[in-house]
Formats: sequence, structure tokens, C-alpha cells
Amino acid sequence: MSIEQIIVLAVVQGITEFLPISSSGHLVLIPYLTGWPDQGQFTDVMVHLGTLLAILIYFWRDVMRLIGGAFELLKGKVTEEGKLAVFIVIATIPAVIFGLFLKKFGFADLDRSVGVVAFNTFFYGIVMLVADMVGKQVKTMQSMTLFQAVFIGVAQALALIPGTSRSGVTMSAARFLGFTRTESARFSFLLGIPAMLGAGALTLGDALAAGDTISADSFICAGLTFFAGLAAIAFLMALVKRVSFLPFVIYRMVLSGFLVVLLYT
Repeated sequence: MSIEQIIVLAVVQGITEFLPISSSGHLVLIPYLTGWPDQGQFTDVMVHLGTLLAILIYFWRDVMRLIGGAFELLKGKVTEEGKLAVFIVIATIPAVIFGLFLKKFGFADLDRSVGVVAFNTFFYGIVMLVADMVGKQVKTMQSMTLFQAVFIGVAQALALIPGTSRSGVTMSAARFLGFTRTESARFSFLLGIPAMLGAGALTLGDALAAGDTISADSFICAGLTFFAGLAAIAFLMALVKRVSFLPFVIYRMVLSGFLVVLLYT
């Protein structure tokens, strides 16, 4: 890969993975606008590793509390952190089941459909707007129930369809349930940890099966993705304390319109 492709791929993936603006929508645009070749599946694995590391570093206190709570459960002691750790694991199951369904029935090529990405970018932007308008800002993760966690987990499964945005749809689901914007974003990122681990492992398996080669470019891309992702998380967490989701909704509308123009020209 050229240095330009490495930088653009890392920055776009790192930012759009965490901001609720559809990473797949932007990744569809890159080859159309640049003509660059596919970066390869091993690079995809390294990019996932970069985004995962960004979450672990930014939310390290939450992660350590969840791990501590899980160990307390093994000792027979139920804590708030242990309960939340179980909720996150259970809430990940719908995405696993839906992912296996999509793979089994041959829907893996959806990510290359500009029409699907454009529609979902627009539709879930409207969902985000409605959720943020009607949802009360009263609940925190400490008051979360198993049903609420599973509801958000089902929403996360929908993000396997390109154009949805994993962070966008999970935050929207949390807002519908009355969680504050900050807590919605926080739970969305923590819920993303097992999802990214699973996606990275699956992509690594595909890369090994395809005989993908390991290159220094992939590691550079991972490092840049980590820093871009860390900046995106910090930006989002600061922004949702002050404003609504409206700026992201407007951006999604513009992106969807641009994709439609791209599709019909």
C-alpha cells in the first residue's frame, strides 16, 4: 500500500468505527474516489486490533472493574460490575447468531452494495434522531437490566448490515430505553469489545485461509488506527455531554445523499 492509502484507511476506519456515522459508508467511498486496490484481510485484522486497543486504553478503568467483577462471580460473589460483565457477554450473542446466519446464507457481499449502505445510512440516521428526541436521560449502566442489555445487543446485531453503524444503532437503542447520552455511548463501546474480538478472530481465520501475507504496512495502519480511534472516542464522549445526536444525523443524511449520487452516476 502507498503511504497515502495507509493514512487514509487508518484515519477513516479509526474515526468512523466509533462515531455513529457508518464506517462501511465511508469505506465504500474510498475505492470509488481513489481507485486504490483492496488492502487485504490481514490489514483488516490489524485495523480491528487498533480500534479494540483504543477502547481498552480509553475505558481501562471500566474494563478492569468488569474483569474484577467477573472474578468475583467465580468466587460466588455477585457485584454490579460482575452483573454488567455477564450482561455484555449475553448481549453479544445476538450478533454472533446473526453473523453466522448471514455467512451461511451468502450475504457476505452486502458490504459492497452502495445501495444498501446508502439506505441504511439514511434510515438509521432517522432512527437515531427519533431515539434521541423521545428518550429520557435518566438511566445509567448501574440500573441496567438483562432485558435492556439484550435489547441493545439485538440492535448491535443489525450493525452487521452495512451502513447501520454499530455505535450509532446501539446508542440509539440505549437512548430509546432512557439511558443518558454519555452512558449510552459508554455501554456501546464496552459492548463493542467482545464484538471486535470476534470480528478480528473471524477475519484472521479468513486471512489465513486465503494465504494473506503479513506486511509492515498492516502494522503501521494498526498504529495509526489506534490513535485515530482514541481521538474519536474522546471527541464523542466530550460532545455527547454537551449536544444531542443531531450533528451526526445531519452528517449521515449528507453521506447517504452522496452515496445515492454515486450510485446513479
